[in-house]
Amino acid sequence: MEQTSYQWQDECLERWMDRGGRGMVQAVTGSGKTRLALCAILALEQKIGRDVLVKIVVPTSALMRQWERALREFLAEMEDVSDRGGVASAVNGRDSGFDENIRREDGRNRISLRGGGRKGPTDRKYMIYVINSARYELARQILMQLERGEAVLLIADECHHYASGENQLIFEFLTRIDPAKADYYSLGLSATLPSGQDGRVLADALGPRIYSYGMRMASAMKTVCPFDIFHISLTFQREEREEYEDLTEKIQICYNRLRKSVPDLGRLSQKERFEELRRLSAGKDRRVAKQALSYMNLTYKRKSLVCLASARISCAEELIRRINPAEKILIFGERIAQAEELYRILYRHYPGKVGRCHSEMGEQANRNNLERFRTGEFRMLITCKSLDEGVDIPDASVGIILSGTSAQRQRTQRLGRIIRKLEGKKRASLYYLHIGETSEDICYLPGAGENRLFEMFYESSYRNFKNPEYDRAAMAVLDELRNAEYKTLREARRCLDCGRVRGDWMEGRDEIQRRICDASTVEERNYWVCMKKVSADI
Repeated sequence: MEQTSYQWQDECLERWMDRGGRGMVQAVTGSGKTRLALCAILALEQKIGRDVLVKIVVPTSALMRQWERALREFLAEMEDVSDRGGVASAVNGRDSGFDENIRREDGRNRISLRGGGRKGPTDRKYMIYVINSARYELARQILMQLERGEAVLLIADECHHYASGENQLIFEFLTRIDPAKADYYSLGLSATLPSGQDGRVLADALGPRIYSYGMRMASAMKTVCPFDIFHISLTFQREEREEYEDLTEKIQICYNRLRKSVPDLGRLSQKERFEELRRLSAGKDRRVAKQALSYMNLTYKRKSLVCLASARISCAEELIRRINPAEKILIFGERIAQAEELYRILYRHYPGKVGRCHSEMGEQANRNNLERFRTGEFRMLITCKSLDEGVDIPDASVGIILSGTSAQRQRTQRLGRIIRKLEGKKRASLYYLHIGETSEDICYLPGAGENRLFEMFYESSYRNFKNPEYDRAAMAVLDELRNAEYKTLREARRCLDCGRVRGDWMEGRDEIQRRICDASTVEERNYWVCMKKVSADI
């Protein structure tokens, strides 16, 4: 089906073309970066009037397969447009008449994959590489093609990965050419472009940042699904709290000793401090090395204690019990052991409806489980970090961050997994679980326009949630029903308990009334009647 571009994509493409087809774009996950890049290919060929060899670099094999699907669909779409009388312009939607590059040819014969066990031929028009395979061959291939006078477009997806270590080898051809004279074009894509030295490396290779499209703008322009964010504060068990306080005290003592030996340590950023501590731990001064190593071990142990707090598992379990059973749920953790523990618990309650993806599963098992989630066989998918980037499952509408991360990039990516637009998808919900009164970030993600933020508490002893604003209205509803039959009162409590962890009570009265009329079961109708009462009491 032919798609139209968003306004931001048109503006971005125009700016990219004005820059000579070089530059980096920072755009929120789910807003259409892949579509932008595919349109850039067409726009570039239309401008220079000849074929372009396209090299797409991605960080994972899952993302490679996703790009392959998107590219095939795009080529088929362009063939369909061509049959109707000319290829639509990628920038402004007008017919260009330039259709030499769009032929009735099977897209599979024009696309080749390198990486993730795939070793396709290297002479195809569209080459998609996983970075691990691209490191040692891509630069040589690009150089050879440029020296032959070919035009080459390098698309670096999730380009923040390619500024460090061996990944920079993909840009080695730039030492042998003059980018201003060669037919070399580049487009870097990321939801969070790096700054500092990494940013400079990427700018030299791909061009400067030419466009930023953040969450606030995407929400205002409705290119992502409206979303609710629930910050849920958890508490330690008593033994966990005591261990946390003990570790914190030891960390402070260790740090004070280090500061006496290395006074400049306090002036460093968190990342710089960690790198300096690693250097010190391997240094010749054994006393300082021992202190640095002890500090890193203590902080890791404390982080693990926070990450694996027992309340997280029970909170996730209770959330899922209350979430609308029609919603597809992605659950993000930081540790494999934690993901496996939650999987075992959920599988007992929802056999055949929950899967997991992580590095110890194996690539084929992960691929199968992801596909089963994509097709709807699984309703829930538990992952660690393998789905943070490049997984497109538009009908996933709920995310639960089981254990948090201080990296803003990872937070943005995880939110991006659930806010992709899809016909019929009204809202998305992200639940961020954090331990109160600890070093863990609360993670205030951006909110704007139709997006809403809720502060909640989870009492693990009672397996119950508190949502202060909602609770006052819910108590008023129960007070109205105090003389009702026990069966009616019990059903009202069930509905109100579910509503406590959802944002449905914030919907307008007309929308709630429509939901009451459209309800397919008595339970669903009762739920929306209760939400109508709560809304009236707010």
